[in-house]
Amino acid sequence: MQTVKMYTTAVCPYCVQAKRILKSKGVESIEEIRVDLSPDDRVKMMELTGQRTVPQIFIGETHVGGCDDLMALDSRGGLLPLLGAAA
Repeated sequence: MQTVKMYTTAVCPYCVQAKRILKSKGVESIEEIRVDLSPDDRVKMMELTGQRTVPQIFIGETHVGGCDDLMALDSRGGLLPLLGAAA
């Protein structure tokens, strides 16, 4: 299974929802980067994604986007194949 990295904040219902979706698909471990605790990590997130909002989700090297993007990927049937891709 691919590694999953998520930029998050402490109080973010979309982050909670994204984690719930990923766990329901068998993801056991999510590397969380709390941008509310580290301004440098927020800057890095914005440089990598061009986005200011959380969550910002990476599966392997692929930037999925936010929670809505994750749900859309799942509804198109693309989430499980991406999670299962060779690391």
